[in-house]
Amino acid sequence: MTYHHFAYIYDQLMAHAPYEKWISFTTNIIHQLEKEVHTIVDLGCGTGSIAVRLAKSGFDVIGVDQSTDMLTAAAERALNDNVSINWIEQDIRKLTGFNQIDLFISYCDVINYVTKKHDLQSVFERVYHSLRTGGIFIFDVHSFAYAQKKLIGQTFADVTDDLAYIWECEQGNHRGEMYHYLTFFQRENGKYIRFDETHHQRTYEIYVYEQLLNSGGFTKIHFYSDFLFEKTFSEEHSERIFIVAEK
Repeated sequence: MTYHHFAYIYDQLMAHAPYEKWISFTTNIIHQLEKEVHTIVDLGCGTGSIAVRLAKSGFDVIGVDQSTDMLTAAAERALNDNVSINWIEQDIRKLTGFNQIDLFISYCDVINYVTKKHDLQSVFERVYHSLRTGGIFIFDVHSFAYAQKKLIGQTFADVTDDLAYIWECEQGNHRGEMYHYLTFFQRENGKYIRFDETHHQRTYEIYVYEQLLNSGGFTKIHFYSDFLFEKTFSEEHSERIFIVAEK
């Protein structure tokens, strides 16, 4: 998958994303677990919307992404917002070079793009060994039920003056596996330019994530539904599941 074109329209597509909820969830977890957090590594940081917000809140932030184009957009955002962030081009499955980190985050279903269990295991192990004792890893995923009922087999579309898209989500060969086929029409100089993207994701039931995190070294694991702290966790009725693992 290439993000060359996608990186430059990503912020348009995500204009209504609840970024402040991700920030609030992060700070609430830090306070709830009574952790002292200075350094945060954002895995799959994209165009830096969350990383920049965290930096503006006073954290030392490092953004990691495998897309040069995404990181270019992120660096421009940080410059415009006058914050200093270290941007690193790296595949999170091969994460290296981090030590004694207070907190790793990975939001906007980035972990769903890690579609093989052995790669998930690698991510979890590498994060664990990069954290300080008492450090935290927070990430979110599509719930299995949400993927099956609300994504797979569905078609979505939207049209604005400058951008239109058609998004089809199809079942893969494995449980929870999905392929997102997106066709975009972007207006440039009075004409619409077409380009296509294929995004491959997979989600698992939470017991799988728990087993893999345990195998990676994590023993304290908590689950939350849809940014909420107040309600009892329900895997079946969640759309986005947040998983918090402590070292």
